[in-house]
Amino acid sequence: MINETPQVLTIAGTDSSGGAGISADLKTFAAQGVYGANVIVSVTAQNTIGVQQVQMIPANMVTNQIESVGTDLKIRAFKTGMLGDALTVQTVADAIKKQQFGDFILDPVMIAKGGARLLAEEAIDAVKKELLPLATLVTPNIPEAEVLSGRTISNHEDVQKVAYTIQKLGAKNILLKGGHAEGQAVYDYVLLEDGTHFWLKSMRVNTVRTHGTGDTISAAITAQLALGKALKTAIILAKSYVDATIREGISVGHGHGPLNHLAMVKPLNSPEVLDDI
Repeated sequence: MINETPQVLTIAGTDSSGGAGISADLKTFAAQGVYGANVIVSVTAQNTIGVQQVQMIPANMVTNQIESVGTDLKIRAFKTGMLGDALTVQTVADAIKKQQFGDFILDPVMIAKGGARLLAEEAIDAVKKELLPLATLVTPNIPEAEVLSGRTISNHEDVQKVAYTIQKLGAKNILLKGGHAEGQAVYDYVLLEDGTHFWLKSMRVNTVRTHGTGDTISAAITAQLALGKALKTAIILAKSYVDATIREGISVGHGHGPLNHLAMVKPLNSPEVLDDI
């Protein structure tokens, strides 16, 4: 009976306002029906308006947290979020290589909704070199994908080219999120290791309550993988959940408000899967 409950792990920073980071991940894990553990790499003074201060956790404490979880819990899948600096990226990479934590979802958090940079410049190369090759799936938004690839995205064709560029850097599977693009429809592009690729189309909701969207979808994918879903199915289910958290929004804060992690997925929330657009 020991460790039969599906268990997942998030390695990320805190959000004092509760909408993103560790808070969003744990709420998502619970909503998806899995048990969530957490390793904290940074503490932020943060709200829906912006990030006021970031305090990194010492590297040895990050390592010890990961080892502590690994000696007791049976982690079936895990994700990383905001890692902050190159030392932390390297520390996390070194520590997870010693564990058997299952599928790894890399959310390359770089810039907060309010515009604050959450990943130091020198850490970008460390993410490319140390984490991308380890990840089962990487989930960049458009600005993050541009940074990782060194290319600009202006249209759907660019999205595909950038995804292939990131894959050549060592990433196995890519979910390139399209929320930063303009238009009434949102198109997310998925490129899988076996060459399979498809688009997920959903209609944009006119709201500023989208704080923690990237954390939430990567956490939902992590949870679904831990529950035994195939990667494509896990991505689609996670997208459906995130769409529901936005559509059934809550009113918190004065800026980019948080998602409603208690939202119920309904048939109308499911994205349309397209082979091409």
